[in-house]
Amino acid sequence: MVVGLAALVAWLIVFHGTVPDLPGRPASLLEAFLPWLGLAVPALVVAALGRRSAVAPLAALLPAAAWTGHFGDGLLPAPDGPYDLTAVQHDVSDENADPAGTARDLASVGAELIALEEVTPAALPAYRAALAGRYPHHAVRGTVGLWSVYPLGDVRAPDIRPAGIGAGWRRALRATAATPRGDLAVYVAHPPSVRLTARRGFDCVRRDASAELLGAALAAERLDRVVLLGDLDGTVDERGLAPLTARLDTARSRPAFSWPASAPLARIDQVLARRAEVTRVWTLPRTASDHLPVAARLSY
Repeated sequence: MVVGLAALVAWLIVFHGTVPDLPGRPASLLEAFLPWLGLAVPALVVAALGRRSAVAPLAALLPAAAWTGHFGDGLLPAPDGPYDLTAVQHDVSDENADPAGTARDLASVGAELIALEEVTPAALPAYRAALAGRYPHHAVRGTVGLWSVYPLGDVRAPDIRPAGIGAGWRRALRATAATPRGDLAVYVAHPPSVRLTARRGFDCVRRDASAELLGAALAAERLDRVVLLGDLDGTVDERGLAPLTARLDTARSRPAFSWPASAPLARIDQVLARRAEVTRVWTLPRTASDHLPVAARLSY
């Protein structure tokens, strides 16, 4: 039994992409919380030690090796080498009772780029006022916004609406940031939220469809250097975000779980890049949102 369970856990960690996504999307749910399979390792080791078998303890180390191979980078000290810019990503929540305080907290990091999602019309003036000093350049489309120390141009709103969502739903923007090291295409996006319900299971259909549309926009992007900032409502291990993760990379250092803010279980707030290296990702102190802000350093 121990040997079989150990082999199963190791297989799920390494080959989770081969698990069929049945109705209710259990495979996608597994991938959303994949790092937590590591909790099975100590339980398997204890169970193995209680058996009179030389094979069981060795088998229990299989998932430990699989987990270390997949997530072990997060155990290493964060690199502190040279970098070209810092970006902050934050879903500020449309119920945020202190937008000005949230903006000041984010500005204190000293990042060159700040991306916000769930920016309501009522809260927008507070964000603008609090960020105006350090970030003279900004763009807002619908409920997503980008604040920058660099000039922004060619601002557009890619259409990432899945079927069934009306034209008033705008949750993506694209801008060119004129950085000292050349133009950088910056995307800010917030696909539809995922829901876990008794009837539909892990309901990520609209999120996945939105990721497909965003992936198509990224594929058509004319600039070589691209950074995507957003609450993607998914982890980089989820197959539903493959249209994005197949084109962009992120740092594997540190888990940097960002949601929910009260007890973070997954990093669904992402900083991904093409022709630029995300060298470090970390979370910032909690704001008045239900997400933790995420900061990242990029080198290019």
